[in-house]
Amino acid sequence: MRTFELTAPTTIDEALGDTGTFLAGGTTLVDLMKLDVLTPQRVQNINGLPLRGIDTSHGLRIGALERMSDVAANPGVYPAISRALLQSASQQLRNMASIGGNLMQRTRCGYFRDVDMPCNRRDPGSGCPAIEGANRMHAILGTSDSCAATHASDLAVALVALDAEVRLVSAGGERTVKLADFYMQPGQTPEAEHDLREGELIGEVVVPKLDWAANSTYVKVRDRQSYEFALTSAAVALDVRDGVIADARVAAGGVATVPWKLGVVEDVLRGKPATQETFEAAAALAAEGAKPLSGNAFKVSLLKRTIVRALLETTEGMQL
Repeated sequence: MRTFELTAPTTIDEALGDTGTFLAGGTTLVDLMKLDVLTPQRVQNINGLPLRGIDTSHGLRIGALERMSDVAANPGVYPAISRALLQSASQQLRNMASIGGNLMQRTRCGYFRDVDMPCNRRDPGSGCPAIEGANRMHAILGTSDSCAATHASDLAVALVALDAEVRLVSAGGERTVKLADFYMQPGQTPEAEHDLREGELIGEVVVPKLDWAANSTYVKVRDRQSYEFALTSAAVALDVRDGVIADARVAAGGVATVPWKLGVVEDVLRGKPATQETFEAAAALAAEGAKPLSGNAFKVSLLKRTIVRALLETTEGMQL
């Protein structure tokens, strides 16, 4: 790790009026600094900023500095969000990692994290070895010939499914962006991963009130149950009335360069009976547009099965 200057602003204005890389839990930043993937000269410890709180009175509002473990344990948090958090990292890391930091975490692509290898995200124009190399864990959706790295956050998948927004603060004011629009697919500029502008900071995550999101879940398929990133995942919420699906929210992870909202699956589910046959018909469309690489074609069928499993889990115990 290279030397750097550490500061600790106590107000948002102070933090935004300075330069440097923001540090909250440090569970991603410190790792990447140790690897020399990131080499900031100035780091701002922002844990003293007033960006905390969990409000469930009108939908769900989560301060960016809330810890993952605290959000997961809050009884007012929708099950899909809580389960996504509980399946992320280890308990020790969840106790440290912040909500804002989780949403801003960088890809776990091995090429990105190895400074001796080319990587268009880390060094634009240097190339993407994953396209022809080891790519079992890589994306099949939202890729380009410049990058096929998957987005790492479980939480982001659940939040995108539930139409969450992020409130971004800056010296010039605030703006709110749907999380599904916040993340950018790589295209020919994979180094541009999100719509956070210079001088902005995530202040809060806002999830709209959705009474039926109590019928939600998050299913994560991985190589091992402990401390592993997703091969595929699915966040699902269903509004079922008299055995018929009135509304649905579905998103996938582990298969795309961004948390992948599955509007086409939602459209097929709406107005149909809540049966396994319906679930399978809807999930069959989940991988539309997929471009598998040499080592990850298995994710096409695995994604479909993961979505069916999540839908079945969501309706388990319902009187249909």
